[in-house]
Amino acid sequence: MTNSVEQTAIHVAGLRKAFGDKVVLDGLDLDVRRGTVFSLLGPNGAGKTTTVQILSTLIGADAGDVRVAGCDLARDPEGVRRAIGVTGQYSAVDGLLTGRENLIMMADLHRLGRAAGRRAADELLERFDLAEAGRKQAAAYSGGMRRKLDLAMTLIGGPRIIFLDEPTTGLDPRSRRTMWGIIRELVRGGVTVFLTTQYLDEADQLADRVAVLDGGRLVADGTPDELKRLVPGGHVRLRFADLASLDAAARALGTRTRDDEALTLQVPSDGGVRALRELLGRLDAHSIEVDELSVHTPDLDDVFLALTGRPENEAAPA
Repeated sequence: MTNSVEQTAIHVAGLRKAFGDKVVLDGLDLDVRRGTVFSLLGPNGAGKTTTVQILSTLIGADAGDVRVAGCDLARDPEGVRRAIGVTGQYSAVDGLLTGRENLIMMADLHRLGRAAGRRAADELLERFDLAEAGRKQAAAYSGGMRRKLDLAMTLIGGPRIIFLDEPTTGLDPRSRRTMWGIIRELVRGGVTVFLTTQYLDEADQLADRVAVLDGGRLVADGTPDELKRLVPGGHVRLRFADLASLDAAARALGTRTRDDEALTLQVPSDGGVRALRELLGRLDAHSIEVDELSVHTPDLDDVFLALTGRPENEAAPA
């Protein structure tokens, strides 16, 4: 049976980093499972990019134990580099080269060999729907095309772990969704994705687990649904066919927020299956029919405000 160590793509314990008197990471602990999307969220200045830079060997840590793809970051940084790919906030695409030439350049850097490198470049252009654009200079690409090419360049070496640092910043909604589809496809193929993003709906859509970083410390870690349940305000909205049914439900469920005009009753709930079963069971016991039911839970924006006291794109106090 595969043990927990083999299932872990990234293990971080006690990670610390300071720039002068400014402590950026203060004892960070993380575990990322293989073949999943792990999203690190936090206000600007929380330490997200610094974390990615350390884990991808771009800068050193002051303290901490880090293993990436089974390699000790301090003792075997080359082993880490062989296992990872990095797509940063800013595109690494050379605008003077064509899309295909950018990919071939990366293939040469990875020493794939002339034939293998060109074959990989053509396969990636096809995969990312850039085959026709591959003959054009990258400077003429749209923002979405540049980001797709940037990610394709990251994949040239066949990395097992990919760091995506705000990969869809500045993209239009259609391009963002295209990028989401690509990320999902990578994960289905067994790749682990470590994602930082300013878009909370992006983390909600993609991430298997989400960690919230604030002031260099982890303040929450769990699935998106688990984090949403940390925040009060979830409720079930019940709509009834007539006032008599509304009255009967209000008596059965006790004092609740009701709207006689809309024939609705609002019942506090975390929206979980067990809570819904209990609620419907109580109504069924009184032979009360529900015309319509909808579940309303806090979103990750609410989680952010509750955990950090400010929106995701607002910087932490100096």
